[in-house]
Amino acid sequence: MVKYALLSAAIFLASGCASLGVEPWERDLLAKDEMALTSSPIDSALDDHIYFSKEASSGGKSFGGGGCGCN
Repeated sequence: MVKYALLSAAIFLASGCASLGVEPWERDLLAKDEMALTSSPIDSALDDHIYFSKEASSGGKSFGGGGCGCN
């Protein structure tokens, strides 16, 4: 009984990864301007410039550590 419960739990957990990504018919909705992560590209570029100027030695947004540490 325990084997069947573990097997069914494993199948249930593995089936959660069956639908990763965006389907082709959903891409038109995600490409709209109101779906953008930033509302203003100019403000985003300015924020990126300020961030990279302060944290020049960190290697980018996704890398932790480095920089002057004054934030």
